[in-house]
Amino acid sequence: MHIDKLSIQELQEQLTTLQAQYHKLGESGLALDLTRGKPCAEQVALADELDGILQGNYLAADGTDTRNYGGLDGLPEARALFGEVLGLPAEETMVGGNSSLTMMYQVVEFALTEGLRGPESAWGNSDAVKFICPVPGYDRHFAICEHLGIEMLNVPMLDSGPDMDAVEALLKEDSSIKGIWCVPRFSNPTGCVYSDQTVERIARLPDLAGEDFLVMWDNAYAVHTLREQAAALASISEYCRAHNTMDNVFQFGSTSKISFAGAGVAFLGSSRKNLAALGKHLGNQSIGPDKVNQLRHVRFLKDSDHLAAHMAKHAALIRPRFDSVLDTLDRELSGTGMGSWTRPLGGYFISFDTLPGLAGEVVKLAGAIGVKLTPAGATFPYGKDPNDSNIRLAPTFATEQAVKDAVAAFVVCVRLATVQQRLR
Repeated sequence: MHIDKLSIQELQEQLTTLQAQYHKLGESGLALDLTRGKPCAEQVALADELDGILQGNYLAADGTDTRNYGGLDGLPEARALFGEVLGLPAEETMVGGNSSLTMMYQVVEFALTEGLRGPESAWGNSDAVKFICPVPGYDRHFAICEHLGIEMLNVPMLDSGPDMDAVEALLKEDSSIKGIWCVPRFSNPTGCVYSDQTVERIARLPDLAGEDFLVMWDNAYAVHTLREQAAALASISEYCRAHNTMDNVFQFGSTSKISFAGAGVAFLGSSRKNLAALGKHLGNQSIGPDKVNQLRHVRFLKDSDHLAAHMAKHAALIRPRFDSVLDTLDRELSGTGMGSWTRPLGGYFISFDTLPGLAGEVVKLAGAIGVKLTPAGATFPYGKDPNDSNIRLAPTFATEQAVKDAVAAFVVCVRLATVQQRLR
């Protein structure tokens, strides 16, 4: 029954029942963790063939000895393979080390301190530098901005992607805005896929914001579908070419949730002008990335067909975990008015919204009985969710049984917090 229809007596009866359930869970010694979107052990094991795959042959297709220095832009065959993931030619793709987050940080710091078009274009020349952040969003994007002193402006995340009316309104009134963060396919944490119209409007943002505006296009889940009906993502590079804004977008990706999370390959794509400027900057930091790791990934993943087959194995492993969460939420909370949640067709998260003012309390209640959840507010800049309602659930890393146990306990915490709020 919907909570709005419950009498005080019925709420008190539910409270008594829920307190007993919660106390029992607290005595059961739970030690469950739904905090971060890490691949499970079975997933990383899918790439165990990487170990020893080179069999002593370290020569790339062009004869480069990958054990030696050089190759700042990455191996040509790696640039071709991962450029295809981004929808870009090899010449507009750079392949680096294991972390796309590192590459994102390097791009933002470079634009801030040195400038993509030279010292006069550095964002740091301005009195204020701001970024648009669709929320709920990815906490590590926000951490980059906070660390570098970039002010963050929230805009709502819709089913179609960022609220573009809000984005465009901000840009029209504030020239200090220099960029926007985007996770365009299976967005973290809502799982939405940006609509074609949204992608095109983002490609046209530099017309409003100026030539030094950057779209940070973190396509982390480009190939991470859970169900066949998942929508495809429009190519932002095609729209950027049409609107002459290729110099204003950087695309990012990695194999962190494809192969080994800590020993994968990261890559980015942009215009050749941007890659040349960034490459010159990075040349002061590195003589070249780990080309041996790039080569073994190319030989393991081979091409887009093999990559798709590999990702289907990933989906088969984690789909039951997502189903466990969604089935429990549907069974226990549908129609109660105690929360709402997304139904992602890919990616790594489920976004849950409590009633306003309850996310922190739910996370606290869960932690007290041994269920670790992502901190309330983590999906917002500065860790501050103005409604205190969003909780990111990450079901991939724990075992399927642990996920079932964790979401069952989570539901009790949601119910308990909601009923307590109504009785205050």
